[in-house]
Amino acid sequence: MQGEDPFDQGAGSILRQPKAVWATAGASVVAFMGIGLVDPILPSIAKGLEATPSQVSLLFTSYFLITAVAMLVTGFVSSRIGGRKTLLAGLALVVVFAALSGTSSSVGELVGFRAGWGLGNALFVSTALAVIVGAAAGGSSAAILLYESALGLGMACGPLVGALLGDASWRYPFFGTAALMAIGFICITAFLKEQPRPARKTSLLDPIKALGHGGLASVATSAFFYNYSFFTILAFTPFVLNMTPYKSGAVFFAWGLLLAVFSVLVAPRLQERFGSLKVLGASLVLLAVDLLVLGYGDHTTAIVCTIVSGAFIGMNNTVYTELALGVSDAPRPVASAGYNFVRWFAAAAAPYLAPKIEEWSDIHIPFVVAAVTAVAGAVVVWIRRAALTHEAEELEPRHATEDSVAVFAD
Repeated sequence: MQGEDPFDQGAGSILRQPKAVWATAGASVVAFMGIGLVDPILPSIAKGLEATPSQVSLLFTSYFLITAVAMLVTGFVSSRIGGRKTLLAGLALVVVFAALSGTSSSVGELVGFRAGWGLGNALFVSTALAVIVGAAAGGSSAAILLYESALGLGMACGPLVGALLGDASWRYPFFGTAALMAIGFICITAFLKEQPRPARKTSLLDPIKALGHGGLASVATSAFFYNYSFFTILAFTPFVLNMTPYKSGAVFFAWGLLLAVFSVLVAPRLQERFGSLKVLGASLVLLAVDLLVLGYGDHTTAIVCTIVSGAFIGMNNTVYTELALGVSDAPRPVASAGYNFVRWFAAAAAPYLAPKIEEWSDIHIPFVVAAVTAVAGAVVVWIRRAALTHEAEELEPRHATEDSVAVFAD
């Protein structure tokens, strides 16, 4: 993207794209909103359905467990039926299961519907970037920036929308998401033409085979530990803060803004100056410190540390994805699928284990465990630095922009 101005009013401007691109980008914002949508209303859901924090946290566990498994399926599906049909299938599943989530009469039903939502979201989000780039006018630079903006806007606004709608009832955010995704379905049906299919069809085992590469396996293992820390913050902290939906939504809105800014703007500059592995190692250690302070500080300190964690998470997401997509000779979609297949299992485990650990010990220990896993991620990077150093040095600054979006895209 160097040397190009994506905001230039020419044909490749981010502001001058076909309706198909805007339709897909708009639906992407809502898809990313779904990740943090339930954050501010977790205590309300627990109260409304008479459930414990560990039961309600299964909303994340079922969602990301299905997402992890779906990493083996999305490429297989899209390479056979095409990007447009894959997007529409994902959107349809999200509309159905988000609406059903709002009708849940028990936490078990809600967890099950959330799993179906995760499958739909995986199909949609894993295909959206390729579709946007394929349909964009004037090259990929503006399209990638548009997709990045959708990711950041969705991650930041998800908790805020959840708070605004959830203040009246915890059911409304689910119905609201279903309505917005239905609009996205209609827009993509109307404006997006079918994209060319890849020359080679992806098999279900290709992502697993890609993990046979030592460098990719090392990145995935480190990211697994890191994601446990990440989703301890995302899924467990709302119970610790114990705030109204409005206040909790504001906290995680600020968190999402920092995540977006540090992922897209700050991380690439730090990488260029210090190198990817140093930035990643330092960010993981700082995240561990932040977690410890969050766990043992007072209420105000916990709020500040929750927001600040977004900066470290944003930087980590960017560097991990760059390394995952560049460290092996596997095609990028296949390498990304294998990497995300491993790391999303930690996103499924943390929301369930953190409340359980609190039940077995006290409220501080889940954050101690999360701090230890962040350090474990740094240790893996340090031990395996020989397998990662060459690739980290060869990565061009443009990769930080182009590949950071794949953190949630796959």
